[in-house]
Amino acid sequence: MPKLKTHKGTKARVKITGRGKVTAMRSGKRHLNYKKSGKRIRQGRTDLLIAASEVARIKRLLPYD
Repeated sequence: MPKLKTHKGTKARVKITGRGKVTAMRSGKRHLNYKKSGKRIRQGRTDLLIAASEVARIKRLLPYD
């Protein structure tokens, strides 16, 4: 059986934790921040847990992680 290729776009955006959960950074922090409140920017720092319905699809894209 041939080796599977890792999807590099997914690898750059998503991390699999030690227990198998999938985390990603929150969106909306790169630019136009002057109009966003400090609370909104601070809340964007935390990682987002990906929904369980999406986890199987993402793990298929990252076969060796």
